[in-house]
Amino acid sequence: MPLAESMLSTLKSNRNIMLDKSRRFRKTVGGYAWSKDELIDFPKASKKELNVIRNKIQKENRKTRIRQWLTFLIIFIILFSTFLYFIN
Repeated sequence: MPLAESMLSTLKSNRNIMLDKSRRFRKTVGGYAWSKDELIDFPKASKKELNVIRNKIQKENRKTRIRQWLTFLIIFIILFSTFLYFIN
């Protein structure tokens, strides 16, 4: 079964290549610190503050999405008009 063996070896090598996320964040301030003294207490947010943050992020995402669509449409129109120009 050479197909199965090659598939298993590929999966094993891909698993070995993947980054260890716990090691990646150990040196940052957060949950993977060796001593518990380095952890930061993040402030508690009320429902109102969370809604404000949520609405702000949604507005930013909406603006980004509109920019992406406009950029796509402009590029598409340019390519389409160029295509029509060279056909005629």
